[in-house]
Amino acid sequence: MLPDLVDLSTDRILQRDSLRRNLTHEENKKRRVRERIALSLPVRVTCRESIDHEWVDMSHLVDLTPFGARLRLKRPSEVGRLLLLTMTMPRQLRCFDHVEDQYRVWALVRNLKTLEAVGDKPPRYEIGAAFTGKRPPASFEKDPTILYEVAASVTETGLWGIAEREAQRQVSVNEPRPETRHNIPIEVTIEVLDEKGQVAASETTVTENISRRGAAVFTALNVTRGRFVRITSTQYQISVVAAVRAYRVGANGIPRLHLEFVDKQWPLEGVG
Repeated sequence: MLPDLVDLSTDRILQRDSLRRNLTHEENKKRRVRERIALSLPVRVTCRESIDHEWVDMSHLVDLTPFGARLRLKRPSEVGRLLLLTMTMPRQLRCFDHVEDQYRVWALVRNLKTLEAVGDKPPRYEIGAAFTGKRPPASFEKDPTILYEVAASVTETGLWGIAEREAQRQVSVNEPRPETRHNIPIEVTIEVLDEKGQVAASETTVTENISRRGAAVFTALNVTRGRFVRITSTQYQISVVAAVRAYRVGANGIPRLHLEFVDKQWPLEGVG
């Protein structure tokens, strides 16, 4: 009886060790799949910035996984926006369209960093994006300014599932603000960028009110909701990328742009 018990115990130990090795192998495999690969692939980025404005940027990847990528753009975006990436991605890294020459995948912007201008070169914008699938949601087709976030579920291809953000950033005159806005006039320059990332229009104006996260600015520019602008202040020595949340004409007949800062906060130390 004793030898049989010893053999049974040994078999269980061997099975346990084998299971542990298999689990470790699978964990290492998953870890390798998700590791970022430094791969400077050319990529075509298409962004529907608003209902009536779209731009295309030819760039290169910084790094890549089957589930996302990091890249640098001439044009800003914001966390929660969808972009269409087209590239000759290695087939072994794809989650669909393995036989197509071009891999077209929608990507959700997860983070954004402004790379300051060097010399006479304009600023660049580095984004980290999560791949969400072959097609955008139906809601995006109706309104490309909708913001999304990663959902708990994954797609059929194993990519990130997404859902609309619960609190969409729409501006209402009577909407309570998440933080205090200061009714002070600050001289700023507003710049609107064209499809190539160059300044297409600009004006010097003043703010109607401002907080760390956004501002209302008097304007003579007609910029639709969803567009991105650059707002610069000599007084505060800062330049911020902002998304236009609304264009509104006040009771006095003067138009305003309602802006939300997307790459950094405004420094308001000392402002009462």
